[in-house]
Amino acid sequence: MIRFAAAACAAATCLLLATSAQPVAAPDARGMPMQFEVWTEGPAKVCGGDCRTWVSASGAITADTPRDFDAFAKKAKIDGLTIALDSDGGSVLGALALGRSIRKLGMTTTVGKTIDLVSVDGGKKLAKLQSRAYCESMCAFVLLAGVERRVPAEARVMVHQIWLGDRRDDPTAANYSAEDLVVVQRDIGRLARYTVEMGGGVDLLEIALKIPPWEPMRMLSRDELRTMKVETAGDAPEVNSGTGAAAGTSALANGARPPGARPQPSADTRRGRRRSARIKFRLRRAGSRLHRHLFRTPTRR
Repeated sequence: MIRFAAAACAAATCLLLATSAQPVAAPDARGMPMQFEVWTEGPAKVCGGDCRTWVSASGAITADTPRDFDAFAKKAKIDGLTIALDSDGGSVLGALALGRSIRKLGMTTTVGKTIDLVSVDGGKKLAKLQSRAYCESMCAFVLLAGVERRVPAEARVMVHQIWLGDRRDDPTAANYSAEDLVVVQRDIGRLARYTVEMGGGVDLLEIALKIPPWEPMRMLSRDELRTMKVETAGDAPEVNSGTGAAAGTSALANGARPPGARPQPSADTRRGRRRSARIKFRLRRAGSRLHRHLFRTPTRR
């Protein structure tokens, strides 16, 4: 009996030692408000003389995130750097303001999870950038803010319809008012303007609006990422010539137009008008669907 007790005690001690030797898992940063930090790829023996520097952006997007990012950008020299997103989304207005701040700094966006190597080289924190990461919900629209946008093959970009934040957990059981509908439609309009402003495809917004928040998010395929301009790496830069009248438009030597002559819209202008018309039509259609859902007649049992 004594021999059995001693053996059991020894086994328990070994189990305790083995357990304590394992690293403690760090809390999931995606569940906390988004944090920003500058990292350098390492160690040097792995990346040699081509070690990258990037900004990590991990966590939920809140109303305070744009202000936090602007404060961070003032302290760190991040103009033109790559910002790696790892987020499950969050505030609509927070994401739009963050995206515009990123665009002002001329940054490249990508999806990636930063793994801290717990090492410092010359005052620089070393890390590796893992391609297996997620950019969900409003994070996809922040991704649009990059002057160049890269999505690794292992990364996942997922979208769904925006919703009222205080009723996101159980949207089908919540009650809604006409004022709630106005708030959602207004934010959809802001999102549409932002998408066009950033050079994204309107199909991105249309697909997102088709997925109710109570259904699984929709993962964008590689072809969709390129078609919607969510990924632009390798594409030729978009050029807007800004030229005046189209060829064939009559004009006098002094630049004035003859009486009755009307300027012909350029190809860019015509494309912009068609895009604007498509957005307006899709917004009206999405608003009608949303109205039917929010104010549908309860089913009698």
